[in-house]
Amino acid sequence: MIITDIRTHLLSVPFTEPPKTGFLTLPNIDLLVVEVETESGVIGTGHLHPLAGGMRTLAMCVDEMLKPLLVGEDAREVEALWRKMWQATFIQGRMGITVMAMSALDIALWDALGRHERKPLWQLWGGKADPLPVYGSGCFRGLGHDGMIEKAERFVGDGFKAIKMQVAHLFTHDEDVANVRDMRESLGGDIEIMVDVNQGWTVKEAISVGKRIDRYRLTWLEEPVMADDFDGYHAIADAIETPVVGGENNFTHHDFKPFFASGKVPILQPDIMRGGYTELRAIAEQAHAAGLTMAWHMFPELSVHLTASIPNPSWLEYMGWYDHLWVEPNNPVDGMMTPTDRPGHGMDFKPELFARYPYPQ
Repeated sequence: MIITDIRTHLLSVPFTEPPKTGFLTLPNIDLLVVEVETESGVIGTGHLHPLAGGMRTLAMCVDEMLKPLLVGEDAREVEALWRKMWQATFIQGRMGITVMAMSALDIALWDALGRHERKPLWQLWGGKADPLPVYGSGCFRGLGHDGMIEKAERFVGDGFKAIKMQVAHLFTHDEDVANVRDMRESLGGDIEIMVDVNQGWTVKEAISVGKRIDRYRLTWLEEPVMADDFDGYHAIADAIETPVVGGENNFTHHDFKPFFASGKVPILQPDIMRGGYTELRAIAEQAHAAGLTMAWHMFPELSVHLTASIPNPSWLEYMGWYDHLWVEPNNPVDGMMTPTDRPGHGMDFKPELFARYPYPQ
């Protein structure tokens, strides 16, 4: 399991249904795919979908800064290799590009270890392959009032018991309240509704609008303010009844320490691109000690292994963005997703994508 080579691939694959987030234009799925090869022939893969550019910068970080640290090392020592990369890039890193590049490699290393051991990651980590609850995400604000409701109704028709809609950015506060009200009336009282602000409000706005939508029995209000405004999160949580959640734009367990300390944000949503499997497992452990639960941001095909193996799971998030990319997709059934029994994370990109959809030069 000595690492002999690390390869990066840049892809730009069309969406089957381009998301209308209201603040990002995303015609294609831009992917950085990383392969870690060992002398035994085992190859582990990791990937990033950074959403807002930086593809070549990320690839260069892997090739220039991180690959030299890993080639010749034992791929089975995944957590030690995370620490090596962290310490070697501390001046340039700790967040941002460096940690995202590390995360792709960390995913690939865990995948390689699972393939070497012939075990899925959930089993490697002592979990169970039980069906896990998934909410239907992607009721994007860019779809408008009717479009968000129609998308949510499609999810419910497919068996989902929870959906997530969006507010802010494109809407006035009155429109946001009306959209939430009408979503609740359309779906009835048995479907859980999450509301995502995507960091679009001030603290004052979040408290004001949050109080107005408390009556609609929401599962959570997500990312009401910027990710590093920890005092703002805590003030909002103190002021409204709806649980306040966040974390997708925070990096590693170090960035979550204010949430661990306060306990006021009951569900954390770290993104696997901002810490890899190694750090998300560390965040889950520290969150559990603080009485908090985990609802990872996106990438359910990868994060299902984490959910299946931690003591404090919550929801998986499904948008359907990547279903057409996999050799064998792992799609929800009636709002539940079951971890695969394939070794590693068990997800392989269709080989033809690499030749058909190269990232533009």
